[in-house]
This record gives sequence, C-alpha cells and structure tokens, in this order.
Amino acid sequence: MKKTYYSVLALFLVAKLIPLSLLAQSNPVPYAYTIKAEDLKKHLTFIASDSLKGRNTGSAEQKVAANYIANHFKAVGLAPVQGSYFQKVDLVNRAWTNVAAQIKGKSYGYLADFMAYALAPVAAGTKAPTVFAGYGVQQGAFTDFDKLKAKGAMVLVIDGEAKDQAGNYVLSGSKDPSAFGKATGWREKMKLAQAAGATGLIVITDKDENVFSSQVNQRQATMKRFGNERMVFKEDTQNKEAEFPVLLISSAMAAQLLGTDVAAIEAFKTKVSTEKKSVASKFKSGTIELKIENAESPVDTYNVVGFLEGTDKKSEVVVITAHYDHIGVSADGQINNGANDDGSGTVTVMELAEAFGKAAAEGHRPRRSILFMTVTGEEKGLLGSEYYSNHPLFPLANTVCDLNIDMVGRYDDEHIGKPDYIYEIGSDKLSSQLRAVLEEQNKKHIGLELDFKFNDPNDPNRFYYRSDHYNFAKHNIPVAFFFNGVHEDYHQPGDDIEKIEFDQVQKVGRLVFYMAWEISNREQRLPVDSNKP
Repeated sequence: MKKTYYSVLALFLVAKLIPLSLLAQSNPVPYAYTIKAEDLKKHLTFIASDSLKGRNTGSAEQKVAANYIANHFKAVGLAPVQGSYFQKVDLVNRAWTNVAAQIKGKSYGYLADFMAYALAPVAAGTKAPTVFAGYGVQQGAFTDFDKLKAKGAMVLVIDGEAKDQAGNYVLSGSKDPSAFGKATGWREKMKLAQAAGATGLIVITDKDENVFSSQVNQRQATMKRFGNERMVFKEDTQNKEAEFPVLLISSAMAAQLLGTDVAAIEAFKTKVSTEKKSVASKFKSGTIELKIENAESPVDTYNVVGFLEGTDKKSEVVVITAHYDHIGVSADGQINNGANDDGSGTVTVMELAEAFGKAAAEGHRPRRSILFMTVTGEEKGLLGSEYYSNHPLFPLANTVCDLNIDMVGRYDDEHIGKPDYIYEIGSDKLSSQLRAVLEEQNKKHIGLELDFKFNDPNDPNRFYYRSDHYNFAKHNIPVAFFFNGVHEDYHQPGDDIEKIEFDQVQKVGRLVFYMAWEISNREQRLPVDSNKP
C-alpha cells in the first residue's frame, strides 16, 4: 500500500510540474493518420453526387448536404452552437425582371447596350437628371464633387482615373492606381455620389466600343447560363436608403446623354491627364429615363457548425472552414457537381473534425476551442462567411485564426507531373508567426512544396479576396488559405469526383490538422502584428 501511495504521489507531483501545454501536446500523429483518402472519397461520393444537383445555395439538395455534414459533426463528438448545428443565413433571392433605359427618345437595353455594377429598384417612367463629375475623384488636385449639384440627380463619371503621357496614374505618380483606379474604384465614386445626395451613379467605360461590346456579350452569356438572380442579405433589402443603382455604359451612350460625341469625351480625358487636376467641361448633361424592376424571395440556407470546446484557453477559438455550396444546374440541364469546388474542402473539414473529435474522446482535448464550419453562399459572393463575420457565434476578438480549404486534390497546368504541392495564401499578411507554423509543420510531417505565388499582392487573379478566409482577414484575424489552383473544369460540369486525387487531399488535410493542433495548443496566441498587402 505504501509503495502504491508514493507512486501515485510522485505522479501527482510530476503532473503539477508539467505545463498544461505539454500535457495537451501529446503525440498528434495517430490522430492525423485518421484523415484517410478512403474516408475522404466516401464522403465526397455523396457530397458531389448527381442526386445533390450541384448544391446550389438555398436548394433542397443543399439542405440534404447540410444535414449530412451536421450528422457527421454530431457523430464524431462535436457540439452544436447555441443549441444547433446550423446558423441560418438570412438571404433574399433577387431577380431583375425588367431593366431598361431611354435617353432623348432612344431606348437602351440591359446586357445589350449597358451593364451594371449594382442594381436597385427604380419605378418605371422615372426620369432622373444627370450631372457630369469628370472622373468622380475627390483627392488632391481632383475636386470633382466640389460645388457639384448632385442632390436628386444621377452622377455621371468616367471609369478609372487619369494617367499621364508616361502611363503613370496621376494620383499615385506610378504604375499602381489609387483606390479610384482599381477594379473596385466605382465603389469609392459611389460613396462620394451618395454623400452628395445623388440617386445613382453612371460610369462611362474606359474601354473602346468593340471591347465593351464584347464584355456585354460575355455578361449576357453568363446570365443565360446561370440566370439573372442575385442573392443579397435580407437586412440590406430592408434598408432602402442603402440601395443605389450603378450603371456601366459605353462612350457612345454617354455621348448621347452629354449632348456631344465620343471624340469630345476623349479630348476631355486628355485635358485632365495633361493638367493633372479637375477641369471644367462644356458638356450639357441630359435626363435619363430608367426602369429597374425586381422580384424577391427568401432563401433557406445555413452555415453548418460543429464546436469542440477547449480546456484552459477555451475562450479563444480557432476556425476551420470550407464552403459546401456550388453553382447547381446549368440552364441547359447539366449538373455542376463541384467535387473539387469545394466538395474537396468540405470533406476535408469533416475529416479534420473527426480527427480532433477522436483526440478529445481519448483525453487529448485542445487547449483552445475549435469551430469547424462549412459555409454557404460562397459562389454567390462569399455570403455565408460574410454573414458569420457580421453575426459571429463567438466574438471575433476571441477568434485566433481561420484556416480555409477551397479546391484541393486537382492540379493546375503548372503542376502536371509534380503533384506534391499546395498554394498557400495569406499566412504572412496579418501574423508574423502563422507562416512559420505552416512551414514548421509541413517540414516536420508532410513535405509538400509550398507555393506562395498567389500570395503576391500584385497577383492579377486576386485569389486572396476570392474565398471565405477573406471575411475573417478583413476583421484583422490571421488566415491561411489552401488551394491547388484552377483547371479546365472550374465551374463546369466536368468537376467530378473521378478527377480528384484523394492522396493529395489527404496530405493537405493532415497538414491543416498539424497546424491546427499546434495553434490550438501553443502557450501564446498567434500575434496580430503584421500589416502586409
């Protein structure tokens, strides 16, 4: 008895001397190895089956997928959040049924003569005066909104920003545009127009007639394939003051509205570039008659969540995400199964949940909590993750990082014949240590080629902004995005399970597991101490 007593006492004393971090950090390898290619394939065989018809956001088939994921989370020991495995995402499906414009008796058709950056309802027969505001810039020597009588009118602006003869942007003095000259520059001009009391914004394209016509035709073809519906947050439709139409028109249509010709508009642009400041014009803006009609219906869709509570640092939460929606059935009846986009990420999150659930069941619960989440509406504009970031189930201030998986297990053209790679995007942008954790765990356990090509802030694809991690990053939460690149079946019916390399998905899943294990068990929370573009 005495020997047993002293043995137990010795173990107790040793345990008291061992930090909780070391007790939690038992061997992760056996749990990582529960992430298996055959299990990933089993789940994806269902998630990407024809019976789910491409998991279009809000469809009955997407709800079947959501239930499948939720049942898995429950089976592997994850808890619901606030009593549910589902977070309702309040969306409205808005279809534009009749959009048309008329200038001086001449009719212009939507997706025939003009496009839109944003649409908002306008009653048929509405006649709006227009005011010309040059490039629509309010910065430095550019004062396009000074003394502009925009209240109750639609503001007419030129797209982009002025360049000098050397091809440099006037505002920045370099080849890099200011916020007004970027692809999203119209948003900056829209804010200024709204602040000036305008009722809408009309942007004159900087493309010539042939290029613009081609863009319109491409947009029209896309609409024919996928429809003209657009999902928006219900709360946005209830704020009528926030609705603001932004049209994109050709130079010829603008000339009609300004009572001039295309050559005169080009001459004005040249004068602005030469003088490098706002200049007055002699254009006489006319009136535009608009009709923008729409129909709205509620969307029944959810983020699927499973929660693993931590131990001594349980208030801090690591989030692991993928999107489980896809684009559904094309107008021609073909099913877009989305096995790679993002069935592959979805089943990886499911397997990660199982691995951590097993570890917890065997007494190796992580110190920090982990939220496993498959989000909806990514294909509609990152809507599910944006909704979460606006209505978080756990405070964003307590959110340590987001590890996001989107499109893994297929190769792009640059990696045919050399498949052991993964593109990683974002890990160094907000934290000085997340990239180090990635590289350390990859070197120690996996050995993938880490390709940071798309992490370049000048990447023309802008992938950093195109998946769900970004809705965490914009709230200053460190992120790491795992991605194998695009391929010929991207958003096509050929994105099927037969083309997935499950051994590669397995490697990515295990890499994310080791990272999450390290991040959730380390003594110090990942710092937010970087600010890289």
